[in-house]
Amino acid sequence: MTTPTDAVLGKTANSTSSKPMYQEEIVTRPGVRKILAFARITIGFTFVWAFVDKLFGLGFATPSERAWINGGTPAQGFIGGIEGPFSGLFQMFLNPFGDVLFMVGLLGIGLAMMLGAGLKVAAVTGTLLLFFMYLAQFPPATVDSNNPIVDSHWHEALLLIISAATLSGDTWGVGKMWGRIVGNGWLR
Repeated sequence: MTTPTDAVLGKTANSTSSKPMYQEEIVTRPGVRKILAFARITIGFTFVWAFVDKLFGLGFATPSERAWINGGTPAQGFIGGIEGPFSGLFQMFLNPFGDVLFMVGLLGIGLAMMLGAGLKVAAVTGTLLLFFMYLAQFPPATVDSNNPIVDSHWHEALLLIISAATLSGDTWGVGKMWGRIVGNGWLR
């Protein structure tokens, strides 16, 4: 019998089989699969929106004069304002490469989640990005927070992980087709 953990690790009941696993084997209720797909697309849109806002300066989190296309520095602007105990950790990203890495990460994670392909890679890299953003604002009680330990970064990371663990890209995404191409490995 294959467990959900085995599915995330790419294992099947027959270890010699290279047949891809699909979401229906993990999540048996169609309504739950649709809820997971909607959640996956929503978190993906969150990342894509952040990318677009920082690229063009739509005036939500980024004013147009600080847009990346207008010479703004999306990661450097944030990193330069870090004052917590981990501020030194982020200084290595205080350069144009840090901006590129941040923007490519936002776009890649967002597109993978919205399309439903590469969810494992998106979950790992997205969780790492969110963890760094959490550390950058540590301790959370010093910023607008009503919980001194858990904030929205944790919720978003869990949503990425749940999406990958349940193969939610198979519903309303290209996950099944992607699974036929790459199998059950880390690219799934």
